Amino acid sequence: MAFPHPPRSGSPEFQPSDEALAGQEQDAVLGRRLGLSRRQILAAGTGIAAAAALPAFPRQAAADGPLIRDSKRGIILYTVRDAISRDPLTTNLPSGFRRVLEALSEIGFERVEFAGYRQHANAEGGADLETVEGARLLRRWLDDNGLRAEGNHGFIPSSWPLTQADLDRFKRTLEIAGILGLDHMGTGSDPTSSAYKADWDVAADKWHQLGAIARQAGGTKLYTHNHDAAYNFLLDSGPPDALGRPTRSSGIRRLEYFLKITDPKYVYLEMDIYWAHVAQHRFRTFTAPDGSVQTDVFDPVAVVRPVERRFPLFHAKDGRSNPANANGYDMVPFGTGDIDYAAFFRELKSGHHYPMYEQDNAPGGTADPGQSLRFAELSYDNMSALRR
Repeated sequence: MAFPHPPRSGSPEFQPSDEALAGQEQDAVLGRRLGLSRRQILAAGTGIAAAAALPAFPRQAAADGPLIRDSKRGIILYTVRDAISRDPLTTNLPSGFRRVLEALSEIGFERVEFAGYRQHANAEGGADLETVEGARLLRRWLDDNGLRAEGNHGFIPSSWPLTQADLDRFKRTLEIAGILGLDHMGTGSDPTSSAYKADWDVAADKWHQLGAIARQAGGTKLYTHNHDAAYNFLLDSGPPDALGRPTRSSGIRRLEYFLKITDPKYVYLEMDIYWAHVAQHRFRTFTAPDGSVQTDVFDPVAVVRPVERRFPLFHAKDGRSNPANANGYDMVPFGTGDIDYAAFFRELKSGHHYPMYEQDNAPGGTADPGQSLRFAELSYDNMSALRR
């Protein structure tokens, strides 16, 4: 992708005729019927009509279809946070929510996940869009670019029991989610950072109540995003320590326990597939109640498969194997690492998941300010290339 972008429709420099607009709409409708992305539609141009006249694809073509449909491919905006937060007065690169959403749409993404609603103060709409007016502005930009917001890493109360101030803020967050059309709302943190069963019991009570509030407020599904520590073993047995806490494990992992004790109507999860593979690398043994050391290698997809509906979102973050890294992997653009995403998605049956490309280290800083959007394009292409 070349930056800056050419004028877009609706700008003073670009005003298509009524005939051109009608033709574009016909192409878009036909393209959707053929299963083409926006970028494929643009590339095909007038050739779409000719494609429609071709014979129907043979039945076996479905088996060779994309593992992630174009309507499911997404990106969490944390990956391009540098572009969203930079000053548009100092660069020709896409800056702020409006221009970055345009750029992501041009790449081909159809889904986005917010990581908060702040941008540079000089960007259109101002610095803080976490208001009713700001949400309406964001929704208009999403709609203008054919994008759908699927989630947000936003405010989940940390206090428990809830204070009135936290409850009021949580309800405002849900109101904003409703304006944006979010089906899901969550957090970038684990339900608790504790290793102890009692703390996970408390976390489950908290998430049940918050999930019920979200459901009653309009049906938004509340999700927790998980890192590697959540897949470590739960301390739930054995002789107590000096504070009376358990020191050994029955072998169940923390998040698996959380899944068992929470109601699927109210509590959902977003697996970060990279961090799940880090857990596979790091957490392989536990001390059983009898004091013996047991080995149990974590299988991320085995956690998801029995309860797929509870994992509406994934973070599709890739890693290249590196034994020198304590995590076992270095973060890299999607499709350029060693995590077998094709095998992971082939194991899933429902097709209802939204994989959101994420790369924590995508921003290139002042040395390469366009890097995160280039990585987004590369990663989109690699997501598109995955086949059944």
